Amino acid sequence: MAILGVIPARGGSKGIPHKNIALVGGKPLIAWRIESARACSRITRVIVTTDDPVIAAAARDFGAEVPFMRPAELATDTASGTAPILHALEWVIHHEGYQPDYVVTLQPTSPLCTTQDLDAALNLAISRNAEAVISVSPVSDHPYWMKRIGEQGELIDFAPGQSVTRRQDLPPVYALNGAIYITRRDVLLAKKSLYGDQTLAYVMPPERSLDIDTPFDLRLADFLLKDAR
Repeated sequence: MAILGVIPARGGSKGIPHKNIALVGGKPLIAWRIESARACSRITRVIVTTDDPVIAAAARDFGAEVPFMRPAELATDTASGTAPILHALEWVIHHEGYQPDYVVTLQPTSPLCTTQDLDAALNLAISRNAEAVISVSPVSDHPYWMKRIGEQGELIDFAPGQSVTRRQDLPPVYALNGAIYITRRDVLLAKKSLYGDQTLAYVMPPERSLDIDTPFDLRLADFLLKDAR
């Protein structure tokens, strides 16, 4: 079975300049995703889609392919997250005749996701012939206990009518953690989405679900990954 890993890594990043190649744990952030993907027993090919020559060079240094440069219109703040993945898939189909069974989208901002997570999520997808599998993690702040603030500064229940007062009575709730998106090729091409009509969940623990968005997240990842070198 052919499984294509795609790592989207555009050059523009307003919060953290050149975030995708910022040093984390002694190597570029993107290197952690490349290495975990290349070590995955199920993933047969790893490519990086980027518009930035510096990121492209770093990706190649760590063993990923960069068979094309991403078009500028797919590297803007307003471009959808799915567009560069779909472009990468269509590129390898049209230019190489390469038709993977599944496409695995691997955000470089999830460096704590392990090879074991990738293997387990792909085993789930393949064993169930799933249209899509997406990683989630349990939420730390339950929506039943969240509040809004009204026009007069008053607290308003975000989920009215829910009166659960003990944590152990709360129903389990999960949030997307951004680490793994597995989509069957035919679904991605037909729906132009990383989701299928039925998308399965792969549950990851919070300690491997850090999604780097701020300088603090970057410092935290650096601290956690220094021992992993």
